[in-house]
Amino acid sequence: MSHPPDLLYAPRLGGKSAVAVFVAVLLAFVVETQLSQFLQTTLEYRQSYFIFYTVHSCFLLSLPIHLIYLLCTTKNGLRPLLRGLRFAIVRQLTTGSEEYADTRHRALPFARTAFLVVLLTIFSSLPGLLWFAAVPLASVTDITAIWNANAFFTYVFSVKLLGMNWGALRLLAVCLATLGVMTVVYGGTKASPPGPESATKSIAHQPAPFVGDILTLVASLVYAFYQVVYKKYIALPTDPDLTSQSANYQGLYSADDADDENQTPASLKDEIVYPPPFGLHPNLIITSIGMCTLLVFWMPIPFLHYYGLEEFRLPTRVDTLMAIAGIAASAVVFNAGTMILLGIWGPIVTSVGSLLTIVLTFFSDMLFGTVPLTFGGLMGTGMIVGAFALLVFDMS
Repeated sequence: MSHPPDLLYAPRLGGKSAVAVFVAVLLAFVVETQLSQFLQTTLEYRQSYFIFYTVHSCFLLSLPIHLIYLLCTTKNGLRPLLRGLRFAIVRQLTTGSEEYADTRHRALPFARTAFLVVLLTIFSSLPGLLWFAAVPLASVTDITAIWNANAFFTYVFSVKLLGMNWGALRLLAVCLATLGVMTVVYGGTKASPPGPESATKSIAHQPAPFVGDILTLVASLVYAFYQVVYKKYIALPTDPDLTSQSANYQGLYSADDADDENQTPASLKDEIVYPPPFGLHPNLIITSIGMCTLLVFWMPIPFLHYYGLEEFRLPTRVDTLMAIAGIAASAVVFNAGTMILLGIWGPIVTSVGSLLTIVLTFFSDMLFGTVPLTFGGLMGTGMIVGAFALLVFDMS
């Protein structure tokens, strides 16, 4: 029998692994924010698009690093791990009620896979590019508040696209988190605005605030839509931690196709590792996005240079190179971890949880003397923490 959408897409805590990923995501974001500030202000390297291109291209390292880790810490071989990934992708992208063995021997749908990779790259890159375009036009406070409204948009898209019910507790938590963001932003602080690539600039005058606000609003909507679409169509509906808790693997099959869909047939167990180890499938997706970025997104660089929009200038100083490397490393952890959490916790909890980065950035800015301690900042951060606690209570 089939499961209702609320059960199929219900978020789960996911055990210690998910919590560890969440902590790593929060810390990586703070590191990325502070290094981005340091790079563009102290070191005065303001090549925004080139930084974006370099950082997103480094996403392609996610899968190789994860595979090396698995080969060094487990008894799994490279070929079974790759076969398990291929098996998961084929099963996710093919329809019908074929048996496991038949699905395993089906050809990988390269055209459909390539289309999805390009689509994911566009949807994951567009918010960042719009953010960069909006920063010089509108006020930093308005951009920060509008961008972080993506938590509310994510909730609306989840209800509409995932078929979830309007939950009073979820709605309260999302609204509380959004109000908390506005309280922090307009509470008298001048904290650096968190965004897709943590690009920050101090701007004394904004020449086109309406245009900047509209660009940020579109970026927020696209990012919210991207999270929900990833959860519905790309993320595997299970992970090894949840499998042990009897979570049902649904994919594109119905629950009537097999009595125990969480188990790989015995004939395949020695040949493939399935389900893929924790986080391996999201790292494959983020690596694909990185490869697509590397091969495609270099094209605007000559035009930006020719028309004077951004003069191409390679970094020459060691400290600049180290800062870019640090931003890239933290961005890989942040984006890969976020995709893992989207598969486990779902887009609503993940988007609200990501607002805790505002809390950490707020306190890190105070630690480094960037902003003063204010009542509005403390009250807003408390509201964000409380909203996330409500969602954790709702999913426990």
